[in-house]
Amino acid sequence: MNQTKGEKRLINTEKPWLKHYPSRVPQEIEWGNIPLHAYLKKAAEEHPQKTAVHFLGKKLTYDEVYESSLKLANYLQHLGLEKGDRVSIMLPNCPQAVIAYFAVLQAGGIVVQTNPLYMERELEFQLNDSDTDIIITLDLLYPKVTKVKALTKLKHIIVTRMKDYLPFPKNLVYPFMQRKEHGVVVQVEHKGDTHLLTEILKHFHPSEIKLQCNLKEDTAILQYTGGTTGFPKGVMLTHENILSNIRMCTEWFSLEKGKESMLGVVPLFHVYGMTMVMFYSVIEMYEMILLPKFDAETVLKTVHKLKPTLFPGAPTIYIALLNHPDVKKYDLSSIKGCISGSAPLPVEVQDKFEKVTGGTVIEGYGLSETSPVTHANVYGEEKGNRRKGSIGIPWPSTDAMIKPLDGREEVAKPFEKGEIWVKGPQVMKGYWKKEDETRAVIKDGWFLTGDIGYMDEDGYFYIVDRKKDMIIAGGYNIYPREIEEVLYEHEYVQEAVVVGVPDPYRGETVKAFIVLKEGKTLTEEQLDEFCRKSLAAYKVPKIYEFREELPKTAVGKILRRSLVEEEKEKLKKVE
Repeated sequence: MNQTKGEKRLINTEKPWLKHYPSRVPQEIEWGNIPLHAYLKKAAEEHPQKTAVHFLGKKLTYDEVYESSLKLANYLQHLGLEKGDRVSIMLPNCPQAVIAYFAVLQAGGIVVQTNPLYMERELEFQLNDSDTDIIITLDLLYPKVTKVKALTKLKHIIVTRMKDYLPFPKNLVYPFMQRKEHGVVVQVEHKGDTHLLTEILKHFHPSEIKLQCNLKEDTAILQYTGGTTGFPKGVMLTHENILSNIRMCTEWFSLEKGKESMLGVVPLFHVYGMTMVMFYSVIEMYEMILLPKFDAETVLKTVHKLKPTLFPGAPTIYIALLNHPDVKKYDLSSIKGCISGSAPLPVEVQDKFEKVTGGTVIEGYGLSETSPVTHANVYGEEKGNRRKGSIGIPWPSTDAMIKPLDGREEVAKPFEKGEIWVKGPQVMKGYWKKEDETRAVIKDGWFLTGDIGYMDEDGYFYIVDRKKDMIIAGGYNIYPREIEEVLYEHEYVQEAVVVGVPDPYRGETVKAFIVLKEGKTLTEEQLDEFCRKSLAAYKVPKIYEFREELPKTAVGKILRRSLVEEEKEKLKKVE
């Protein structure tokens, strides 16, 4: 709930992080009483001609985005959408994704975040699990959707084309590029249960829709988790969950409203991109510079030319930019703030990226279930309070603690490892149609993250690893992140991930997957010698595998569990 006016949370020994808050940051935040979609209208009213979205040379104003979203919202209701109905948005970063998000919310629907990279089996599962009636997608993905339609409850498919929001002459050239890259150009007609967004926006009226919205109870988004442990679960995030998290973010950074530009490389269908790029930009009336996919050279050229000031990203994104052979040719000095999420940020990467850009990179922490951010390092003039290697301190209105792994009820002492628990208004309403799973992870308002970490005496938190990623070898608990940090310190290592693989003697043993920098070579013996200088013998990888690339999620997070599954499959074949 919003804090009562004048109420203050006292600094005490249970929350030592509060004394490190910058003077500008309140201990508690307020997030108002208007729903998420109302902020687009607010931006259109206050700054109608300000650029809302810049997409590959095409600019859309806030007024244009708002009008388009209203037209689509009216059309969704025309198709029979009622409050609480689910609408899947299966789009890459593009203007249509922003228009669609706000249209669904304005019409009273719930957005189902759908990864455009899903295969048919994954798409079928999500559509059925969410009971989705309508999907908004690209023409290129239309064949995939039609193949699963009969196996789901889908009634309508709304189709858009990338070329529709490209400037001249890119819009004319795009179909040829599409044919060259994908081997096909999909033709879609506006008839029956298939609807073209261009036709909708051409003929439908942008009438304002008035709906009652309970910020605390009404689900805005179904954000499906990665599904690394069984089937993905739909995380129900309410308007309050997301709004409170954005308000925490705006207070934390304290940047001037309407004066920044946001580089949107992180996918909007990921909770991180949705909150920290799209909703944050609209609420603060920033310009969003969207790129449909990550390509290091494209990002470098975009920063050089368009001068974005804010750059949310993931460690793998920053690593790829730093290792681009032409990085020094580009001016990246416009970037003044980066919050790194989705995976641990190696200290080496943080230092190098700050040196290249002159900006500040802070590591943050969060999950789909927390909208997503709960912790971050201090930003701004007090960045001397930043602790490298730490995920930082809890954000305003957010509590956190470490619970011992041995089941003791009390809170862990400083530096004692345990599971991180968090509490705050950004914690999800629950898992969609999964009450048992919800009860297992939410206890008395506390969310059990499944991440292992510790807190120092000043209230700074550190991630050791995921509960399920911990390796137990010869009776020792081994945390992959500690080993990965050492590997990243080697000047020839571009990416590294460590997993536990079955071992008949030790139970598990440590294996490291390595991607080397271009043109560099290393042997297993050289890496072994390097690791032994910094790690106890039982932590040193016993096996090294060099690869050209590592499997990643759309947001750039290395898929550790995929590598574990690969190792298990290898073992089965041997047996």
